[in-house]
Amino acid sequence: GDKAFAQFLTDEIKEEKKIQKHKSLPKVSGGWELEVHGTEAKLVRKIAGEKITVTFNINNSIPPSDDEDTAEEQKPDEQEPDLTSTPNFVVEVIKDDTKQTLVFDCHYPEDEVGHEGEEESDIFTIREVSFQPTGESDWKDTNYTLNTDSLDWALYDHLMDFLADRGVDNTFADELIELSTALEHQEYIKFLEDLKSFVKCQ
Repeated sequence: GDKAFAQFLTDEIKEEKKIQKHKSLPKVSGGWELEVHGTEAKLVRKIAGEKITVTFNINNSIPPSDDEDTAEEQKPDEQEPDLTSTPNFVVEVIKDDTKQTLVFDCHYPEDEVGHEGEEESDIFTIREVSFQPTGESDWKDTNYTLNTDSLDWALYDHLMDFLADRGVDNTFADELIELSTALEHQEYIKFLEDLKSFVKCQ
């Protein structure tokens, strides 16, 4: 059984490498620097007196496909639909002269969630906003967290503009999807390779 499994993985890896769009990870425009630690990626950008970091993790970032029944109908030579990774991401804005970091918890809404009219143009939404002490890795649950569900839309728009002024806008969000998808695929291939060596290991 293991031999067949290893052979299957070998073929699978070959296929995945064939469809891999990016040999190296795509860049995000606007002077963002990328750091990758396993499945977590961090983009950092410094502007006058501020440091902006965007962190996301590719684990569980691919939305579940809702069409189970199409698999049987698919002709063997047809391409599988492209999987896209749309991770939640956290934007932290750190001002040099304060001890606080303003933290935005953002996500890509599923297509079904169309807001009426005005918000349709944004491809990502802000879910929560809070202040966290700068430099603390653990967030404090005791800090007030603003949930945007019931927020005055004018305030919400200002928050979105605040992010856009710092380079976190639709273009950025699009490029983040591209980067995350490439990273996810790269990690998936690495996982298959590790699995193959594990299975072959006597």
